[in-house]
Amino acid sequence: MQIGVYSEVGRLRAVLLHRPGRELERLAPDHLENMLFEDIPWVEKMSREHQEFAQILTETGCAVYYIEELLLETLSQRPASVERLIEQTLTLCGLQGTMEAQAIEAHLSSLNPKHLCEAVITGIEKQEIEFEPGRRPLSHYIRENNPFYIPPLANLYFTRDPAVVIGNTLSINVMKTQARSRESALVEFLGEHHPLLAENASLHRFRPSTGHTIEGGDVLVLNDRAVAVGCSTRTSPGAIEQLASRLFENGFSEVLAVRIPSTRAYMHLDTVLTMVDRDAFTVFAGVENEITVYRIEPDLTVKPLADLGEALAHALGLRSVRLIRNSNGDALSAAREQWNDSTNTLAVAPGKVITYNRNVNSNRELRSNGIEVIEIEGSELVRGRGGPRCMSMPLLREA
Repeated sequence: MQIGVYSEVGRLRAVLLHRPGRELERLAPDHLENMLFEDIPWVEKMSREHQEFAQILTETGCAVYYIEELLLETLSQRPASVERLIEQTLTLCGLQGTMEAQAIEAHLSSLNPKHLCEAVITGIEKQEIEFEPGRRPLSHYIRENNPFYIPPLANLYFTRDPAVVIGNTLSINVMKTQARSRESALVEFLGEHHPLLAENASLHRFRPSTGHTIEGGDVLVLNDRAVAVGCSTRTSPGAIEQLASRLFENGFSEVLAVRIPSTRAYMHLDTVLTMVDRDAFTVFAGVENEITVYRIEPDLTVKPLADLGEALAHALGLRSVRLIRNSNGDALSAAREQWNDSTNTLAVAPGKVITYNRNVNSNRELRSNGIEVIEIEGSELVRGRGGPRCMSMPLLREA
């Protein structure tokens, strides 16, 4: 399968997901903030909601791939990759060179591919590692309030953020928080070792040493010449400039830097703005007047722009675009429904989007503007602060 994304709304043909599972059963109230959750989800119901999401994608003609399945296939078919994954995991968890590293490495090496895959995603608790009598490492005692040697990847079902396909390039991102840093490494591992990605896309890596971060929820691929990137609490100006430079080298001619308020409620651009049709976007009315836009041109000059709608229209080669305000702009309803990701829509075709059914007023507004809305249940999925777009990494879209 050739990988390629040159649109936000072209018919979606292939997508990468992750089924929420046991890693979320390891969330505890004391660790919610570090794990970036607002509440403890009901995992069984969350899994059913996610299954419905995947089923709808399949019914629209989209091939669904899962991170955990690709990882298991890689470990099973390429034994040499096992050592690489274990080394990568220990390094990113800060365990290399520690007293406990040898015991943890031995434990991971003893697992079959299925259980190793599970361990990397769901984590390793301290009680799972056996030490010789009297040989427990100091960290076991000093960090006794932390039950994990390898923390669970609780946010992995938000596959949009660790990497993004732009054109035919799989761009590996640098995550803002420590809790999610291993997600990017996991997708990079698949990009290097699994044929689906390794043989069908070029690989680009941002380097954490630059000090800049970028996450996929901030990247909107408008068409084959223009990309919009949110400058947010998770994506830095320096990362946007680095991405722009690479995009210009690969045939793109315009990058829009879209600055949004830097708060937890609006962590990514796609929490306040997503594309729903060839000429239409849904936008959170509560921040529309606070958004500022800058055009980065191929010589890397930056030009402030006066109007969001005009900037998007110019990038798309249109006279104008429609900005559909969630909840028809009603301040109270718009704020409530934005909190539940009403503007985080996933287009499966031009004018056809998936949304949460709980956002009644916003969905009604989309329909009144000619958008076909496919609703899914999301009462548990939303507890991680993300919607249908957040939960999907497009691998292939039609033009």
